[in-house]
Amino acid sequence: MSALVEVRGLRVEFRTARGWAPAVDGIDLTVHEGRTTAILGESGSGKSATARAMLGVLPPRQSRVSAGAIRVDGRDVLEMSEAQRRTVRGPEVAMVFQDALSALNPVLPVGYQVAEGARLHLGLRRRAARERAVELLDLVGIPDARRRARDYPHQFSGGMRQRVMIATALAAEPRVLVADEPTTALDVTIQAQILDLLRRLQRERQMGLLLITHDMGVVAQMADDITVMYAGRVVEQGTADDVLGRTEHPYTCALLRSVPRVEEKGRPLEVIPGSPPDISALPGGCLFRPRCPHAEHHCTTAPQLVEISPGHLSRCHQAQVQAEVQAEVQAGEVAGG
Repeated sequence: MSALVEVRGLRVEFRTARGWAPAVDGIDLTVHEGRTTAILGESGSGKSATARAMLGVLPPRQSRVSAGAIRVDGRDVLEMSEAQRRTVRGPEVAMVFQDALSALNPVLPVGYQVAEGARLHLGLRRRAARERAVELLDLVGIPDARRRARDYPHQFSGGMRQRVMIATALAAEPRVLVADEPTTALDVTIQAQILDLLRRLQRERQMGLLLITHDMGVVAQMADDITVMYAGRVVEQGTADDVLGRTEHPYTCALLRSVPRVEEKGRPLEVIPGSPPDISALPGGCLFRPRCPHAEHHCTTAPQLVEISPGHLSRCHQAQVQAEVQAEVQAGEVAGG
């Protein structure tokens, strides 16, 4: 598999009244060609900050990338000038924002906004770009695309606006599509249509898809690889089969238990007690410790992210013990063999 985006040791900080606070602290992830990587976690876990850092669109005065590397097709975005980053945004990596009504310009027809990317990055003339916009609107399922291209964002439903956002992101033929909560505030039927559209486009174009969500159902349906974040740190990472089928971290387990199930109709929903920590005043030790049902005395020290099986990582003291036992067993087998 070809690695289209590689994030290594990324640290993003935001300015607060108490000083600079880490919103993302040392995350590693890879987006492969033709595969979906999902970043999963509650609000405030650092998911969107990671994606915006990849595109270089964080607010400059309120945020800073203090460490790490973001390589797109082998080039480190963090070492580029703003002019160079503009050549990456669009042709290499494009983003579908979660609030399409806010992301689209309310005073410009949607066809003009879709065509803008084609003119800027593909060098198309005005008429060719308009035709390209109509083709893309038709591709994402906008009925009567040629006529609707002259309409404004407020004249579309929420689901149709999200399709327009996807068309806009596709205008420069990106190799990686970042979808930030693409089904937020949409009803279940429209959610399914948007996810089916993303899956079809990815399959046809062999794009890498970075899916940012807090919805476990969306992750189970879409993801090939999963990164679970909590308070800015990766707590579990691996393939979807590993993370969902052989879950190791208590936070991931709690997220799975909180998913409503048909067979449990009428029973109270399980919830994770408490709230995520304030990033400007993080607790010592394991950050999940105040909410973890399995917390013990050794959880007052910070656990490391360890590999518990090939490609499957967990940031938990129990995982560390398991990894150490496995290492001892393997060492004994080598010595005995």
